[in-house]
Amino acid sequence: MLSVDPPDIENLLRLNPQPPNGIARVVPTRQTKTNKHHWKRNIPCNGCLTNDFDDIKHTTLSERGAIREAGRCLKCVDAPCQKSCPTQLDIKQFISMIATKNYYGAAKAIFSDNPLGLTCGMVCPTSDLCVGGCNLYGTEEGPINIGGLQQFATEIFKASGIPQIRDPAWSVDPNDASYMASVALIGCGPASISCATYLARLGYSNLTIYEKEDFIGGLSSSEIPQYRLPYDVVAYEIELAKQLGVKIVNGRSLSVKSGLTVDSLKRDGNAVVFLGFGLPQAKYIPIFKGLTESNGFYTSKDFLPVVSKASKPGMCACRSNSIKLPNIHGNVVVLGAGDTAFDCATSALRCGARRVFVVFRRGFTNIRAVPEEMELAREEQCEFLPFHSPSQVIVQGGKIVAMEFYRNFQNDDGEWIEDNEQTVRLKCNFVISAFGSGLTDQDLIGALHPVKLNRWSQPDVDTVTMATNVDGVYCGGDLAGVANTTVESVNDGKQASVHIHRYLQSLHGKVVNPDIGLPGFYSPIDDVDVSIEVCGLKFENPFGLASATPTTSSAMMRRAFKAGWAFSLTKTYSLDKDIITNVSPRIVRGTTSGHQFGPGQGAFLNIELISEKTAAYWCRSITELKRDFPTKIVIASIMCGFNKEDWTLLAQMSESAGADALELNLSCPHGMGEKGMGLACGQKTDLVRNICKWIRAAVRIPFFAKLTPNVTEIVDIAAAAQEGGADGVTATNTVSGLMGLRTDGKAWPNVGKDNRTTYGGVSGNAIRPIALRAVTAIAKVLPNFPILATGGIDSAEVGLQFLNGGASLLQVCSAVHNQDYTVIHDYVTGLKALLYLEKMGLDGWDGQSPPTPSHQLGKTNPSGLPILPNFGEYLIEKRKLTNQSKINGDHKVSHTETNSSMVAKQYPIAEEIPKVKDVIGRALSMIGTYGDLNNKQQVVAVINDDMCINCGKCFMTCNDSGYQAITFDDDTHFPHVTDDCTGCTLCLSVCPIVDCIKMVPRPTPYIPKRGVPLENEILPMRKEPLQTN
Repeated sequence: MLSVDPPDIENLLRLNPQPPNGIARVVPTRQTKTNKHHWKRNIPCNGCLTNDFDDIKHTTLSERGAIREAGRCLKCVDAPCQKSCPTQLDIKQFISMIATKNYYGAAKAIFSDNPLGLTCGMVCPTSDLCVGGCNLYGTEEGPINIGGLQQFATEIFKASGIPQIRDPAWSVDPNDASYMASVALIGCGPASISCATYLARLGYSNLTIYEKEDFIGGLSSSEIPQYRLPYDVVAYEIELAKQLGVKIVNGRSLSVKSGLTVDSLKRDGNAVVFLGFGLPQAKYIPIFKGLTESNGFYTSKDFLPVVSKASKPGMCACRSNSIKLPNIHGNVVVLGAGDTAFDCATSALRCGARRVFVVFRRGFTNIRAVPEEMELAREEQCEFLPFHSPSQVIVQGGKIVAMEFYRNFQNDDGEWIEDNEQTVRLKCNFVISAFGSGLTDQDLIGALHPVKLNRWSQPDVDTVTMATNVDGVYCGGDLAGVANTTVESVNDGKQASVHIHRYLQSLHGKVVNPDIGLPGFYSPIDDVDVSIEVCGLKFENPFGLASATPTTSSAMMRRAFKAGWAFSLTKTYSLDKDIITNVSPRIVRGTTSGHQFGPGQGAFLNIELISEKTAAYWCRSITELKRDFPTKIVIASIMCGFNKEDWTLLAQMSESAGADALELNLSCPHGMGEKGMGLACGQKTDLVRNICKWIRAAVRIPFFAKLTPNVTEIVDIAAAAQEGGADGVTATNTVSGLMGLRTDGKAWPNVGKDNRTTYGGVSGNAIRPIALRAVTAIAKVLPNFPILATGGIDSAEVGLQFLNGGASLLQVCSAVHNQDYTVIHDYVTGLKALLYLEKMGLDGWDGQSPPTPSHQLGKTNPSGLPILPNFGEYLIEKRKLTNQSKINGDHKVSHTETNSSMVAKQYPIAEEIPKVKDVIGRALSMIGTYGDLNNKQQVVAVINDDMCINCGKCFMTCNDSGYQAITFDDDTHFPHVTDDCTGCTLCLSVCPIVDCIKMVPRPTPYIPKRGVPLENEILPMRKEPLQTN
């Protein structure tokens, strides 16, 4: 039987979902306990961390994860997340740019406020900072992974190899002595790098960072483990500073003995000295006196730098053959409850510890470490012992064998008391003390003279200006006493740079405007010209606001121009005799993307009519806007019935007011058509042609006919407009539709007590395919005829699609509904980046998206291992193999690598970047009829098992919507594409993992399965209708 699946297909369909049959399933609990172990994915890692310094951060995101997470962001007004960030990152802006795949724009926003944006994306205690203020804490799904998004965007930019350059808007006279002043910065850590970067952006050219170690990065390199902060990240951000002329001198420490002191630096002609070297000495307690590494005792200052040098490729520049990890084994006790203590604990596991105990004096509610650090230690099977204070160390044969602790308790006055009667002895082989750090080296303290020190032997610093008591000496980071985290140290350097700038300028009799701020990040991408000339009008960029609710008033248009929009339509207006009054409700969210609430709507429906304001209001407004914004383009959107006198009068009024161009609204799909206006005029070629002729005779300025998609063939209407003398067309207006009916039969929106509705205009991404089809169809038939595209343009990437399809300018509306006028920054930077990256020709990149690596959980998969599923016994085996490969690789750092080898590859600055006009219509030659397509060049699907998350969506869609060409293993849950694949691409379309499925050329000729062979007799089709009784 043809309508019954053959046996091989029936076997393939065994695991296909079946409809419920009303019968409850019965499985013994013991069997379920066995089954769950096979499928379990959240298996704790036990003893598989030795020598494993790969990324373990939960926040790390793939492109798929980043886009989904960014799409959840509400982009709140007066965003609390930004107020909680020490460097004041514009968080909602960079997240909104990630959501539209403008990764350069996101990185630019991040690096503008934080020169160590990638480092901070990896190590920031976000739960206590930006994430702690996220308004989505008020919802079930929880706050945004801000740190992961920040890391993602900046890593993408790092991979692009594009350099940082000075913003020409902040250029200075190269002979200006004030900008040639010598500035010495002590310590190559976050505070100094930040301070030097901002001073370099301001134009200072004589900036030198002195670092006592042979490596760069300060504590970011030496005390934050590789699995949290790779060395190449630190080296990259320092390279960005060096691109602006900042110099790094290694092997120079501040000390009296070395001769490098605050006094000597000032005597040597340094106008400014910035102290940013941190707190270099560990704090001890008396019971550890005399103990060393040979006894099994480390401080965090001893332990973490050795771990870093042995595990961070490129960090150590010494000439020895290798640096070994600390030889840790058995039980390890880590003392302390800060971030450093937990770094020591998780690092000890990677150095060979069997068990790690984190012991601290107070309770869990008093832990100073951020929750992310503590949670990582818990997941890696570290044990926590709260309420214990060290009392003595037990040493036998020169080796630590145990520690004793007193039990702590808090009395009614809040004091913490040691109870000597309650003791605990813990057997251990090693002790790592992480009780904090300070400044105790007398040689170093002497080198700070004449800087005034406080009772902690740290510089006495003005926390606003970061200045010390000595003119021209500033301080930041841990040393200044306020910053406790990397991001706070970065902000200390940023804050200091402002006041250093004012101080240096004052030495030359200049006054700096206190409101001027600091230069942001700048790269060659920002120099790309995205202006375009259309119909003799010069547009700063191709993006403008459509005639819709974002241009309800001229005051709104004014704000839009200030935001950066190149042009704006007025809301459509009419003569007073045709004035309207709107109903309410009238603008509702779409249903085309399912039950999506909040911003990010894929569609809107409106039954709003044209402007309720008079033509006199709009004409006066046009005059004001053109007076105040002469470089912006104001296009008057006008509407009349089919009446020559009305069109002539309104067009001439608008021209006289100063409009740069007109848009003839011949397309409003609801309400106005019933008045003989809008769509009623735009659906017939003769009416469109005549109206355009009237306008052409009435005015000299360019005009565009706005077309409706609610016609049989939009190209015919466009041709009629061209014949009538129109300078171009707008394609398209909204699509007539009914957005939805409620379960009780009432429509939404409904008006009045009778709950009446009408067909409205659907807008947004839902109509993008219709608009893109209209634009390309018109452009193919009417070459060089300007098209103003509108309909679902919500990103630079989508805008480029319309430009490639033949559009000259891009009108935006629904995207502003979802956010606000500031999206223009996203679109402009995004378009510049797309044009620049295209010229760079980066291998495998698609726009701003780099090639997708094989990954799981956003982290690159290890190579050279068998491909196994990531669950159950397979996951355990995979971890064992991975760990064994790392142990066998002995993990000796090759010291032939230099720091510079770890910096992302840099490409030459691209030249001859395409102009906007160069890309218009370049896709048209590839768009044709079905008969133009080649059915000999077929493709098939290939699944990357290493990226597969075993959901089986490809299997299901192929079975019930396709060609039963994918099998599904009932044990491994790996899908497999068979030779029956027809290349339909449904599997790729529903796969949740980007690039897990790819379409590749078919290696053999495609032979369709005809069901009944062609050579057999086929019954002819019935030509006459069936006779029925």
